[in-house]
Amino acid sequence: MRILLVGEYSRLHNSLKEGLVSLGHQVTIIGNGDSFKKYPVDIYITHSFNNWFLKKIKAGIYKLFGVNLSAIEVYYKSKKVIEQLPEYDVVQLINELAFKTNSKYEIKLLKKLKTKKLYLLSCGVDYYSVKFMMEGGFRYSIMTPYLDNTGNKKNYKFKLGQLSPEHKKLQEYIYENCNGIIASDMDYHLPLVGWNNYLGLIPNAINTEKIKYIEPIIHGKIKIFHGVNKAMQHKKGNAYFFEALEIIQKKYHDKVEIITTYSLPYKEYIKIYDSCHILLDQIYGYDQGYNALEAMAKGKVVFTGAEEEWLDYYKLEKDTIAINTLPDVNYLVEKLEWLILNPKKIIEISKNARNFIEEHHNYIDVANKYLKTWQTN
Repeated sequence: MRILLVGEYSRLHNSLKEGLVSLGHQVTIIGNGDSFKKYPVDIYITHSFNNWFLKKIKAGIYKLFGVNLSAIEVYYKSKKVIEQLPEYDVVQLINELAFKTNSKYEIKLLKKLKTKKLYLLSCGVDYYSVKFMMEGGFRYSIMTPYLDNTGNKKNYKFKLGQLSPEHKKLQEYIYENCNGIIASDMDYHLPLVGWNNYLGLIPNAINTEKIKYIEPIIHGKIKIFHGVNKAMQHKKGNAYFFEALEIIQKKYHDKVEIITTYSLPYKEYIKIYDSCHILLDQIYGYDQGYNALEAMAKGKVVFTGAEEEWLDYYKLEKDTIAINTLPDVNYLVEKLEWLILNPKKIIEISKNARNFIEEHHNYIDVANKYLKTWQTN
């Protein structure tokens, strides 16, 4: 089949492409590489407003006239590319704003795509997932600080924007015109349960041939890695990790080494955490995102989403594959202490994590699941 994957988050589409290509399919990825992360794409499209001066001009125009210059630029670049593309058997969108323009332009671009089948991935916040959070569908979520008035309201402008009439119109257009919606994990599966065109959860693909298992060797200090994406730290709940690490550093300074980084490109990020034993990923998830899964494949003990719903779905026991996180500093300190004082658990969970990835996230198995879903819907 000839397949077009539009957009890229956390290397999700790259790993899926690797699986599909190994099965004999032609695959093209179009996107901006997810900004500073610089994931590989076959057709690179982004805006030019990157330096300080141009950003100021863009912000001023938007404030005065409500015109988003970067969205306009990306729209015309994408339009030109789409007009030159062939017809595809399958086009899959990484989310409803896959081209990174705005609601009006996204609909125009989608109408120009030449494809037999169109699918939408739910692997990031959108109208329905934010609505689900705001209505209390989760016990806690990335909207929890907003709802309980403990977070800075400015940090929720983008998420609340998903509830705008324009965004709802885009979401409804895609839902009505696509062949189906696929969720990448429990955080996006749960809001879609019961929808007519929801095709189910397909786990993220991990290339277990490229990502080698690193057996944890504990000589001396236990290394804890905390990689912070500045733009996403409120969504990820990094403040809880900072507080917990401060307590751990004071109490176990002779037993731990803490490594913290900020907004690194993907290639640098994965190299730096190779030597760590424990990786702190995110607070508010029910399931693991792509960064957590890659770290688990390498054998890291990851603090991430591993809630009861996830345990039930995969029939797992608590704290055997990953450590579930909660927005509770004392809880995080307790879990870190447990591992620091029981290093054999680190080795045990490390092996379990790798086995779990091989069993449920192998990139070729996942690619086959996508193919079956596309072919039967």
